[in-house]
Amino acid sequence: MTQTKLITFTQLQAFLGGENIQSHASEIHGFLTGMVAAGYSLDKTDYLKILADFFNNGETLSKAMHRQMKVLFADIVHSIVDDNYSFQLLVPDDDDSIFERGQAISAWVQGFNLGFGLLQKQSSSYSEDVQEIIKDFADIANLSSELEDDEETEGAYFEILEYVRISSLLCFAELGDNPAPAQESKTLH
Repeated sequence: MTQTKLITFTQLQAFLGGENIQSHASEIHGFLTGMVAAGYSLDKTDYLKILADFFNNGETLSKAMHRQMKVLFADIVHSIVDDNYSFQLLVPDDDDSIFERGQAISAWVQGFNLGFGLLQKQSSSYSEDVQEIIKDFADIANLSSELEDDEETEGAYFEILEYVRISSLLCFAELGDNPAPAQESKTLH
């Protein structure tokens, strides 16, 4: 069963604009995902202050922004721990231009690396696979903005999108704060 996102890219981008937050929706989603994948405790809430520091010049977030970020964080956590691998990057829809989608994936991996780096400062503390992923994400962040609107570019975009998605899940599997499975209640007779 595929999970339906609680918020779409378009909704979040419009919301951020209404809140005068100049950041890209994909970058914020990537940032929170990077923190979660790096081992951020899933029951903590100081991510709201961290978001304010990084994306609102240290100013307190509005109550509406708090609510929206809590929804976004819950969506990330729910989908990243899902056994059905329902986690998806928050990027523009397929009918948006390849240029917009390319910018979004670049912003997403930049955000991921920033969030990840906040928690995992010592690269020696994680596997070579994760180190390679972080390097690859840095390369993806620097992809040319001069993308051709053709079938080949479209195919490459979807390959990169899937690589980033699966790599994020791999980082979480290695370093994330995976919640303990619910204990089955034992009936005493």
